[in-house]
Amino acid sequence: MSAETEDGPHTIGRWLTDRAARSPHRIAIDDRGVRTDYATLGRRAEELAAALRAAGYGPGDRIATVSGNSTDHVVLFFACALAGIALVPLSWRSTPSELVAVMIRCTPALILIDDEYAALADEAMRGLENPPPSAFLGSTGVEASIPGAPTPRESRRVRDDDPLLVIFTSGSEATPKGVVLTHANCFWNNLALAQALPLTHDDVVLAILPQFHVAAWNCQPLLAWWVGATVVLERTFQPARALQLIAERRVTAMMGVPTQYGLLAADRDWESADVSSLRLALVGGATMPTALHAQWASRGVRLVQGYGLTEAGPNVLHVAPDDAGVTSGGVGRPYPHVSVQIVDPDTHLPLRGSATGELWVRGPSVFAKYLGDDEATRRAMAGDWLRTGDLVQRDTAGTYRVVDRLKDIFISGGENVAPAEVESALVQHPLIEAAAVVGVPDPVWGERGVAFVVAAGPISPDEVFAHARRLLAGFKVPVRMEFVDTLPTSTIDKLARSRLRDRARRMVEGVPHDRSR
Repeated sequence: MSAETEDGPHTIGRWLTDRAARSPHRIAIDDRGVRTDYATLGRRAEELAAALRAAGYGPGDRIATVSGNSTDHVVLFFACALAGIALVPLSWRSTPSELVAVMIRCTPALILIDDEYAALADEAMRGLENPPPSAFLGSTGVEASIPGAPTPRESRRVRDDDPLLVIFTSGSEATPKGVVLTHANCFWNNLALAQALPLTHDDVVLAILPQFHVAAWNCQPLLAWWVGATVVLERTFQPARALQLIAERRVTAMMGVPTQYGLLAADRDWESADVSSLRLALVGGATMPTALHAQWASRGVRLVQGYGLTEAGPNVLHVAPDDAGVTSGGVGRPYPHVSVQIVDPDTHLPLRGSATGELWVRGPSVFAKYLGDDEATRRAMAGDWLRTGDLVQRDTAGTYRVVDRLKDIFISGGENVAPAEVESALVQHPLIEAAAVVGVPDPVWGERGVAFVVAAGPISPDEVFAHARRLLAGFKVPVRMEFVDTLPTSTIDKLARSRLRDRARRMVEGVPHDRSR
């Protein structure tokens, strides 16, 4: 059956097969100089989708990956989309024990691995009681030979409400949660992006965010492949190389977090770098500092601030490129097809006009559920409204500014860090009785963690850091720590995290960081 008749109207697999038919010779991906046109990308994806179906995989299955950004990974994404399978891209920044935990939660039918992360994936899979079949990505791996499905599925037509991506996010809790995004969620997210911040087939998009983040798919790359643009795909972010690519490939669009834009502006070649081709540089993950905005503006590039969260697909608010009325620190107005409201955090009653309160989001791009966690899904929703947990301010013109997070997460280099997760790891040491972690401002990473530790016996700071590094990804490891006799509590015996934040800020103020990521 052809893709034209097999897939529903919003299913994402159609984007590639339709584009391959219309623009076969246009370049879809430039992966470290290796160029793949739309015809080749479409053929590989369709052949892999057919092979997955023949091997017994189909709707209801999940395929997990441990992979860097690559053409092979994009081929798999579209093959999963065509076959109705959900892709679960896992973080290569995770430790083996962290990967074991998310593999158990997502119960993949198949795990596909990038050569570079084979050792990491192998160690994680040894921690599973009943590991699923696995294979390597690519034309000499899964595209050549696919292990049979443990529980064969019947092939059926792909539907709009079939899961397409499962993205694990720490949120504000110790256990990462799998955010389920359907084909329809991703369709509406990209339709809104196309209307607000459009791309055309002439654009060249630089993709520097890791593909285990939702933004690496839904903030420009998927839209680029929909309209027939070229995506310059990078494995890792290296400022000097990114500046070189912007000049050499005549990059017109990109997205990054403030940390990345800051590192680009701090590069020794910044002043001489040619960034004149950039017309649409999106910022997400945190609010851009005013001084950094000015640095880019001095080079003729206006950074476009936005706000979102994985559960919203992720796009919620944005500053239009020509909207000079939004002051520094603002995150703009809602995207098309996205409704927002501010509610009183205590009463949950909507607040009108100029107001400060919790931001709630509604629309067709809001996620379907947390994978296997109905209780967490119920906590996140109020009817059909998604409760973001973020405190925002709306001015009289209807523009928004993020004030603070009601949740305790902090964002380090664009990565969410849940204090509860770090604290849980720390207290696994037999000589640590209790721990509390807070985020403090950092000029490079946005925020970094500071830990307060109650020791149950003689233990040195170096032992604490070494223990943390064994269990946590580098960006989650606290930059600094202090031993305390007790942790402060409020009148109802809850941890008084705000008091620790003030203390942590005083600790790091004016003192150079001595712990690397």
